[in-house]
Amino acid sequence: MPVAVVTDSTAYLPPELVRAHRLTVVPLTVVLNGAEGLEGIETFPADATRVLGGRRVSVSTSRPAPEQFARTYRELLDGGADAVVSVHLSAELSGTVEAAQLAAAELGDRVEVVDSRSTGMGLGFPVLAAATAAAAGADLPEVRQAALDAVDRTTIYFYVDTLEFLRRGGRINAAEALLGTALSVKPIMHMPDGAIVVRDKVRTASRGVARLVDLAVEAAGDAEVDLGVHHLAAPQRAAQLLAALTERLGDRLHDTYVSEAGAVVAAHAGPGLASVVVHRRP
Repeated sequence: MPVAVVTDSTAYLPPELVRAHRLTVVPLTVVLNGAEGLEGIETFPADATRVLGGRRVSVSTSRPAPEQFARTYRELLDGGADAVVSVHLSAELSGTVEAAQLAAAELGDRVEVVDSRSTGMGLGFPVLAAATAAAAGADLPEVRQAALDAVDRTTIYFYVDTLEFLRRGGRINAAEALLGTALSVKPIMHMPDGAIVVRDKVRTASRGVARLVDLAVEAAGDAEVDLGVHHLAAPQRAAQLLAALTERLGDRLHDTYVSEAGAVVAAHAGPGLASVVVHRRP
């Protein structure tokens, strides 16, 4: 493949897609009550769920080091790739994009870094678009543009049982978290510019799932779409989401991907997460 595609572990792509598209995945690091592990390799969703449900909770995440990215890029280029497009989770949430950019600067114009302005399949769909373009023989600028176009066609919404975990991780401000707690509301979030923002507030989890469905249908518009559905220790919510969206979208719905969110997102969203990602096909 003339252009290799790299992403990070927060895309939560099914392993079969990673293999089929010959993707390279660089893991983030998660520290759960002092135990450090690489996401998806040493630390998994169940690990985060167990720690987050305990009395003693100390959770943090960290980006890959620039040296890790540089090593990955060199291995791909030495292995026959002409260039690399590296697509990562939102720079508003993590220093991963910055680390990738620092590494890319060491390799001149053979590596391009793309900020997906999202995470989960909000990152995964731009990665797949880049890989599909690369497999079709597109050059570096074309593969990069394929990823950017997919970013613009992708929308993410997610429901959390509490804003507390987002507050602890600094992903949302304390005032918003306090308001949610004081009013006993269930927040629905989105990421219009790569940062996490409260989109709606509902009173119950069931209304949260129903609202996610409405928002996803609205985001789809008249387009044909692919969907990503994520959850954390809430498979029934994911199943409800997918069933409702399948009925609402009908034959406009094409590919669907359902997965449990990994430890990095788990650390900041908490158990009960339900998320839908809408990718409008070109």
